[in-house]
Amino acid sequence: GKIWLDNVHCTGKESSLAACGSNGWGVGDCKHSEDVGVLCSEKRIPGFKFDNSLINQIENMNIQVEDIRIRAILATYRRRVPVTEGYVEVKDEGTWKQICDRHWSMKNSRVVCGMFGFPSERKYNTNVYKMFASRRKQHYWAYSMDCSGNEAHISSCKLGNHLTGTGKNGTCDNGMPAVVSCVPGRAFAPSGHSGFRKAFRQEQPLVRLKGGANTGEGRVEVLKNGEWGTVCDDSWNLVAASVVCRELGFGSAKEAITGARLGQGMGPIHLNEIDCTGFEKSVTDCKFNTESQGCNHEEDAAVRCNVPAMGFQNQLRLSGGRNPYEGRVEVLAERNGTLRWGTVCSHNWGTVEAMVVCRQLGLGFASHAFQETWYWHGDVSADDMVMSGVKCSGTEMSLSHCRHDGAHVACPRGGGRFGAGVSCSETAPDLVLNAELVEQTAYLEDRPMFLLQCALEENCLASSAHNTSLTSGYRRLLRFSSQIHNNGQSDFRPKNGRHAWVWHDCHRHYHSMEVFTHYDLLNLNGTKVAEGHKASFCLEDTECEADVQKQYECANFGEQGITVGCWDVYRHDIDCQWIDITDVPPGDYLFQVVINPNFEVAESDYSNNVMKCRSRYDGQRIWMYNCHIGGSFSEETEQKFDHFRGLTNNNVSAR
Repeated sequence: GKIWLDNVHCTGKESSLAACGSNGWGVGDCKHSEDVGVLCSEKRIPGFKFDNSLINQIENMNIQVEDIRIRAILATYRRRVPVTEGYVEVKDEGTWKQICDRHWSMKNSRVVCGMFGFPSERKYNTNVYKMFASRRKQHYWAYSMDCSGNEAHISSCKLGNHLTGTGKNGTCDNGMPAVVSCVPGRAFAPSGHSGFRKAFRQEQPLVRLKGGANTGEGRVEVLKNGEWGTVCDDSWNLVAASVVCRELGFGSAKEAITGARLGQGMGPIHLNEIDCTGFEKSVTDCKFNTESQGCNHEEDAAVRCNVPAMGFQNQLRLSGGRNPYEGRVEVLAERNGTLRWGTVCSHNWGTVEAMVVCRQLGLGFASHAFQETWYWHGDVSADDMVMSGVKCSGTEMSLSHCRHDGAHVACPRGGGRFGAGVSCSETAPDLVLNAELVEQTAYLEDRPMFLLQCALEENCLASSAHNTSLTSGYRRLLRFSSQIHNNGQSDFRPKNGRHAWVWHDCHRHYHSMEVFTHYDLLNLNGTKVAEGHKASFCLEDTECEADVQKQYECANFGEQGITVGCWDVYRHDIDCQWIDITDVPPGDYLFQVVINPNFEVAESDYSNNVMKCRSRYDGQRIWMYNCHIGGSFSEETEQKFDHFRGLTNNNVSAR
């Protein structure tokens, strides 16, 4: 049939899709392969209804509120972000109304705090609020609510007492408006207030979220016997998910996600059939089944938690893009005492910085970072550069939290066309190396130099190889196979299109990425003693899970990539699948493989791109043992394994 709309752009406030901006009815260049769809949430918010399960209530009561908020009353809390204390107010027929506190309980407060992203509630100074309430006329909602305290949302609470009063308004005899005071998680605590610095997370957390695009979402992983593992989604629900969220310093769960929809994990499945009351301090305190027969990583459980409204998304915008998911990055910065929009210097701007921008705007993962944006005409009044020297670690919630130059903006290439840009995506790939296969396939080969001419040309040998005799010389190579899985939610594609791939005549193949993996041998203090690097001359689907179709094949200049649920195998017997250890003396070493080391392609999780093994070399043979993926063990176990804090540089040590 006909395709009616193209380039639809909505603000979210329109009552119909027809009211959104578009090319016009029937104007577009789309095919049916680009047809869009939606998946609606079961919860209708705003506009939720209370669960009215009380006996003797009028049948089919349609008690509905449009919204709920915590309104800061005291000056101290009005100045704070996030708002942690104030009146609980509901919006009823367009008017904000207070709730009478006569039947209000701390259980109700716990549910409201959880909805707004706070793990727990606390007592507050009632005298101050009594004094404040006596000076103002209040508009009370005609009902109360009766929560058990373990609900994820007040729409799951029972309806409380009906207040006396006329019509839609109630009176609160001998009472005052209900107040909640919430305790924020550590990451959201207002600074400079010691009372907020109580840690909800232990120094060694027992639970973590992985692979989520936004703060407070991800696959649930738990620590057991020093090893991280996943949770099977049998019986996974909002109550159990809320225990996880609160344990991590967020509020209650917005969504309990099943079916590995936020990506598959690796390693053991620790918990199954979790049954929580909702009041546990940790999900490990809930009842559960440690037997996970019948479970696999396609059933990994995940959560989306309620997080506090920090207002970060208002400090940043994307301008000039073809859709709301891309554009030039413009930030709100203070200049000469006034707030104004401006651009960000793109010098050293990369995927990690773009990830922070997309997370801050709630747009998912970064798919690309752009260092030139002349083709996106942003707001002319925001052309001036207001931020430079941006360097992010990738975990920040706001670009302003990254290291940057402050008020002294300096940009080597100047502003204008060189403003930083991003494109965002709701999904991302996640590459993980099979550590077991590396351990099983490692061996040494003394290879004659005359068979290594192509490898020498492609920089796959140590620098001393240039001085080795071509006729009588040889190189000692540590060979191994690598099997790289895509456990993410979208295909892994090389950064450059095929027009930019480089033809290598010697090996007769195209390189689609300049560097795809680093292979390093380190001594026990973390200094690199030998290295190899693997340009991805061919990214393809070698094999796939049973129900997944192969899409990428290198033959005949085919499309390159790794499909979700597939893996690419580099066999031990192909060129450059090695480290040249000719100059390495016998001893104990760490062997390390890093996939996508320069973060050229966006992934949902970079921590599992590193694989480490202990290795022992006696001059003739090599042993690999304890091979594991980065982040699969507790910090304590990792530190014992490493004996050092981490690799400080990527240079081979000079001897």
